[in-house]
Amino acid sequence: MAYSVESKKSGKTYYLHSKVVTLKGDRKQKIFYFAGEAKENALDALPDGYEVMENSRTGLPMLRKKR
Repeated sequence: MAYSVESKKSGKTYYLHSKVVTLKGDRKQKIFYFAGEAKENALDALPDGYEVMENSRTGLPMLRKKR
């Protein structure tokens, strides 16, 4: 079961995903993002050291490192 968050502003459910992208200089970096549907890159839980916050203007969920 994919990790999901419901937007307080819109009520829409978003699912957490992760993938490795290639940056300039062939450097690889793991990114996290939320999508409206659970696809193959969906994660079952939050990564350690991260928390979910919601953009107050758009209502979209975002991950950030715990403070």
